[in-house]
Amino acid sequence: MSVRRLVSRIEASTPAHRDRAVDGLRALALLAVPAGHWLLGGFTLDGDGALHNASPLSAFAVFSPVSWVLQMLGVFFLVGGYASVLSHRRRPSTTRAWLRGRMVRLGRPVLGVTAVWALMIPVLYAAGVPGDTLRTGAKLVIQPLWFVGVYAVVTALTPYCARAAGWLGGWAAAPLLGSVAAVDFLRYGPYADAVPSWLSVLNILPGWLFAYQLGVSWALGRLSRRGAGLLLVGGGALFAVLLLAFHYPASMVGVPGEARTNSHPPSLLVLALASAQSGAAVLLHGRIGRALRRPALWAPVVVINLSAMTILCWHQTAMLTAAVPASFAGAVPGLTGAVPGLTTSPDSVGWILARLAWMPVFAALLVLISLYARRFEAPWEAGGRTANARRAAAGLLAAGFAVFALRLA
Repeated sequence: MSVRRLVSRIEASTPAHRDRAVDGLRALALLAVPAGHWLLGGFTLDGDGALHNASPLSAFAVFSPVSWVLQMLGVFFLVGGYASVLSHRRRPSTTRAWLRGRMVRLGRPVLGVTAVWALMIPVLYAAGVPGDTLRTGAKLVIQPLWFVGVYAVVTALTPYCARAAGWLGGWAAAPLLGSVAAVDFLRYGPYADAVPSWLSVLNILPGWLFAYQLGVSWALGRLSRRGAGLLLVGGGALFAVLLLAFHYPASMVGVPGEARTNSHPPSLLVLALASAQSGAAVLLHGRIGRALRRPALWAPVVVINLSAMTILCWHQTAMLTAAVPASFAGAVPGLTGAVPGLTTSPDSVGWILARLAWMPVFAALLVLISLYARRFEAPWEAGGRTANARRAAAGLLAAGFAVFALRLA
């Protein structure tokens, strides 16, 4: 009965003008992040009992298409642009104040997770967790946080994206596609040996701004269904050509040992996928909205969106909460060897089946962690000496964690 009451309360409190389809797309893209990291990220256990990152894609390249489904950052940036430009237009004050509010909402959860980990590292080390395991964990925790920095930058560009959409409509994203294509030609084409490795960094901003710009154009009514169809068909065709004719890596995520990666920074293949996903999202918008008129489907979408940053920041911690204790299994009387799906090498069908069985456990751990971590999404206390001191301490702890995770010290 309590669940029914919650569903009813959520339905009753939802404004009639709320775009449920956009929220549904955001929730889907959010859930794809932990699902992708949990399914496509594994560990190996060395002779000293330390965990090291590994990927089942190293042994099972045939599963690369799974990453096409789970790489939904294009959809996330699409709905981000859609929501941000509408929020900017409804802002009650200046653009600077609007942007500051957005940055604070993004920064609070990041500061929280990094500060907590900075406190946990010495405690875990004193408890006997190997230093290599801690560095592996720190790398996993900080790995998804790059997204926050990129998202903050593209959010700051919202007013300029709106102007571009006003001038060019959906075609405002075309120069971004061309920019990424030009950089890819230089770093992978006939002159690749003469091109400095840092050139790939030039793809970061246009690569992720592409779908965001499409979202802005969509929100302002400058992206028609015909344009969405062109994005879907054109993006799909470009994706196939890049894979079959230009031999781009099939995986949308990095694979250990591979010289090339599609996502860090984004390659043209990422934009082709984002184009196809964006076109499909626009075309399915009406159907998704009608489906989410059902309160039982709408309530989970609301809960997921309210916990967006918590899911993003803490899902790797949930996996590590299971994996780190499992790394000590061999030291416990009565237990021998590594734990299938957690600390065994991800190179067998057995590992895949075991990891699928662990997925609900990771999800349950994330829910439990969220009961505490959700407080980091709440507004900060009003300014005062105590509140300011806490923020300063959290900032110092976060900086220390970043130094440790990035191996700067």
